[in-house]
Amino acid sequence: MKFILRYNVPSNIMIIAFCAVMFLPVVTPVFVQAQSGTFFNQRDDTYPLLGLRRAKEAYDTQRDEYERQQGLFDKQLISEAELDRAFRNYSEAEVNFQQSLLAVIFEQQYIVVSRAVKYQRENGRKGVRITLQNASRGSGEYEKLIGIEDSLFQLLKPDIVNNIYISLLNDENAIISQPYERKLDQLVFGSPATLNFELLQDMDAVTVSLIYGNGSQQSRKIYLQKDDSENIASVEPEQFSQEVELSGNTDYRMSLELFSSAVNTFKLEAVNLPSEINRYFLDPATDNRLSQFQFTEGVNTREAALRVFLPERPTDNVKIDEGLPFYAIAIPRERIDEIGDLSGRQMTEEEIKELKVGYARLELLPRGIGEILVRAPQLYYTIKPDETVSVNLEVVNEGTRSLNNVRVEADPPLNWTDTINPDVIQSLDINEERRIQLTFSPSADVTPGRYEVRVQTTSLSDDLPIRGEDKTVTIQIEPEANILGTLLLVLLILGLVVGIVVFGIRLSRR
Repeated sequence: MKFILRYNVPSNIMIIAFCAVMFLPVVTPVFVQAQSGTFFNQRDDTYPLLGLRRAKEAYDTQRDEYERQQGLFDKQLISEAELDRAFRNYSEAEVNFQQSLLAVIFEQQYIVVSRAVKYQRENGRKGVRITLQNASRGSGEYEKLIGIEDSLFQLLKPDIVNNIYISLLNDENAIISQPYERKLDQLVFGSPATLNFELLQDMDAVTVSLIYGNGSQQSRKIYLQKDDSENIASVEPEQFSQEVELSGNTDYRMSLELFSSAVNTFKLEAVNLPSEINRYFLDPATDNRLSQFQFTEGVNTREAALRVFLPERPTDNVKIDEGLPFYAIAIPRERIDEIGDLSGRQMTEEEIKELKVGYARLELLPRGIGEILVRAPQLYYTIKPDETVSVNLEVVNEGTRSLNNVRVEADPPLNWTDTINPDVIQSLDINEERRIQLTFSPSADVTPGRYEVRVQTTSLSDDLPIRGEDKTVTIQIEPEANILGTLLLVLLILGLVVGIVVFGIRLSRR
């Protein structure tokens, strides 16, 4: 029974499996050497599955022959030497078959990215759903082709890829997925696995990086599909909150991305904006108004803008420094009649979510700014050196916000005195008007002539400095009249005239 003990060594299969796993690079040359006998075909190393089938048939033949020889030996019809020769042929066929089996099992495993879908998550961020499939040959395929029911084959589980690490990369090979890397413990042949990632960088094509098994690596750039189940166009604003002055306007630029394979035409609506605020959507490239827009074939992203116009004055619905939240919504064309007109409705975010449309939450903060208007009925005065000038100014807040600490300052000539009443106005509401009186007195030794006084008005509005238009007051100082000197001058002139006349008369008589 010596040959029976040699065949049933329990560790035989496990030793071969361990050697195959640890020393896989040397399997192929050994395989070629083992097939140098009766059962070798020069194409077996090129087509390992056919080589395995050939080795399996040879193994079955030698096993049957050995069992037949064993029966003859038991009947003492053949010698022990003939039985040993049959056993050696059987053992060689067994080793040849096991090596062929290992060569097939450990040929390069392959994982297929069968599906990569980009979608919008509930928090508004972009996500990617990756489906992986084990494309390595499974045990069912082997059994169908060659009818294998071997314990070694079942132990090694060739239809399972272990320890797969998956990440998504951009064009610079930087990881753009959250989590950065995911691990899949096993991927069974015939059982695809789906994993979800959040995109940290919005892209339409990503590189899927796979590391698995004993360090095998795969990477391929994949264009992301759109989710057929979502009939939406997502709305991504560049700036969701803006401050706008009353009577002003601004644009909310936004990017629209298609998440639909069936619908490519959408209507844009702005919801929850007060009626006092005019608005319309437009194409930033052409500045043309948009009521509906369409994605052209092969283009999944478009740009749009919402332009809003604020009233000149605050209202009950538009109050300074009170934020106005509202929403920009993209409605699929076939659902316009179903959803109806939303422009005059007030909706919560939960109600908008129930519509299952693309939307973005925006915010408008009305701001005002004070504006100083200075009015003066007269800016030119003529006085004597000993007189004073009184100037009346009217200060009006023509802005859209209250003015604080309105101050009037004058820059008179040297040695002049000035009085301003009041010099500071603590507060000046919108459209409020206050009168200020300025008094200017020339110095005692002033020289007659023309003098100018510059008047400046400054204030604060929401802690911002505001300056009004400067006014210039012109003062003409005339000299004092000298009566005695004037009388003497007149008498002198008269005497001169009389003398000339008398001299002329006497000269004519001669």
